[in-house]
Amino acid sequence: MDEFIALLPSRQRRSLQRGLTPEQRILLEKLRVAREAQKADPSVNIKTHVRDLIILPEMVGVKVMIHNGKEFVPVDIKPDMIGHYLGEFAITNKPVRHGTPGIGASRSSMYVPLK
Repeated sequence: MDEFIALLPSRQRRSLQRGLTPEQRILLEKLRVAREAQKADPSVNIKTHVRDLIILPEMVGVKVMIHNGKEFVPVDIKPDMIGHYLGEFAITNKPVRHGTPGIGASRSSMYVPLK
């Protein structure tokens, strides 16, 4: 573990050196159990609100449902994700899509066809 921590950027290194919170420990234990369960049944999912856990090498290959504040986003953990936080893969805000104005938006929208 110390060799792995030495490879991480300073923020992640500091976070892991300070230790895991009780919620993170519980999630890590559930992930270890789920890894074995997903070999037999791939539909097994782990739901979590813990977004501040750093992805460790032992978590690769597990499917996790991460809460984004509204719903659970399914994430398959891949080797490229090691060292990142779980929350980075479940975006919390919806990108703004500017389109045509709706009914009553402005005087100019009277002339926009409605479909």
